[in-house]
Amino acid sequence: MNYDVIIIGSGPGGYVTAIRAAQLGMKVAVVEKENLGGICLNWGCIPTKSLLKSAQVFEYAKHAADYGVTIDGEVKPDFAAMVKRSRDVANGMSKGIQFLFKKNKVDSIFGFAKLAGKNTVEVSDESGNKTSYSAKHIILATGARSRELPNLPIDGKKIIGYRKALTLDKLPESMVVVGSGAIGSEFAYFYQSIGTKVTLVEFMPTVVPNEDLDVAKQLERSFKKMKMKVLVGSSVESVDSMGDKCKVVVKTKKGEQVIDADIVLSAVGISPNTEGIGLEEMGVETENGRVKVDEFYKTNVDGVYAIGDIVEGPALAHVASAEGIVCIEKIAGLNPDPIDYGNIPGCTYTNPEVSSVGLTEAKSKEAGYEIKVGKFPYSASGKASASGQKDGFVKLIFDAKYGELLGAHMIGGNVTEMIAELVVAKKLEITGHELLKTVHPHPTMSEAIMEAAAAAYDEVIHI
Repeated sequence: MNYDVIIIGSGPGGYVTAIRAAQLGMKVAVVEKENLGGICLNWGCIPTKSLLKSAQVFEYAKHAADYGVTIDGEVKPDFAAMVKRSRDVANGMSKGIQFLFKKNKVDSIFGFAKLAGKNTVEVSDESGNKTSYSAKHIILATGARSRELPNLPIDGKKIIGYRKALTLDKLPESMVVVGSGAIGSEFAYFYQSIGTKVTLVEFMPTVVPNEDLDVAKQLERSFKKMKMKVLVGSSVESVDSMGDKCKVVVKTKKGEQVIDADIVLSAVGISPNTEGIGLEEMGVETENGRVKVDEFYKTNVDGVYAIGDIVEGPALAHVASAEGIVCIEKIAGLNPDPIDYGNIPGCTYTNPEVSSVGLTEAKSKEAGYEIKVGKFPYSASGKASASGQKDGFVKLIFDAKYGELLGAHMIGGNVTEMIAELVVAKKLEITGHELLKTVHPHPTMSEAIMEAAAAAYDEVIHI
């Protein structure tokens, strides 16, 4: 069958691109080897947020008395029910993609796809039967998987990746989480909050190492406050999983430690899914394991494009979606602006939440800027106090010369919802004075943004 565009992969890059292509009048097919929605909807963004919400509700219930609410009897987490809810949410979202494809007349083809010649995609189904399809344009959106370290081989039983962490049969008594990026920190928080004894191991000097130093220090304090063991500047040297428990040898700044754990979760990053999809045969150029593309995601092979986790850039769902839209609009003859990768928000859904956009304080100085920094603590926020979420702050960094917003870094309640305001502000090149003179509603957590801007210019009222 002939198409205008075939997209390989139905994650947030692939399915969003497909729907936009259909809106632009193209005949579209998406090839998916597993479930519509890809890793994000089925095994990443959505089910993890469901589990994290369950943990939050459990924490609220445990501390109900703090809010003047009495609960008779013991409050206990039902781990199996939490997992079932997360799977139900994920399945519902995947069915939503089916509906959107039907609504927009996007064809779904199930199987493993590879490039098989000019304008040709070959799809192998579960039985090994192969079918060829042709398209003027082929977009690779095959995503990524958990990265394995040589000394931390994933066996799917005791040493696991994020997928297995979503569907464990029972709540482990103890767990070592290796890596404190968004995935590692979120799982460490979830399991610690519902009763697992968690040790978080991070090779870099701080947790969430891509975040501003002040944010990283605050999150580490919050983790330790909930009795999580945090080992930064440390590395897992080996894991012996032959006994009832894993014996994890961790090299720390103070020497080696041996930690016993039921489960070891490897959360040390991702590897792009580029194997076996015909890149070598077609001569598609790669670099450091990722597909090389131009600013509109075209490869060196005519008619072949790539987006999402298999190209350079932040491996984030919203980035893949944005890349897909830019790519398909360029194919359609529109004139989209290339993505500004300096204005991509990042979020970590722990408690407290973390969100950021732009340069950290350290990177601003490295870039040669003279800066103004404003910081407003949640402890001074009326809404945060009323909500019982006083840990955290908003930190804004401005260019001292022109007032340009260089970076925003937040930790605390609701900050993953608040970051979009600062992404828009940065895109529109709003100055610090314009931001602090923009009236924010009271009482809200978002007032902290206005107050942080005011703090940078010595006009802050409430601290």
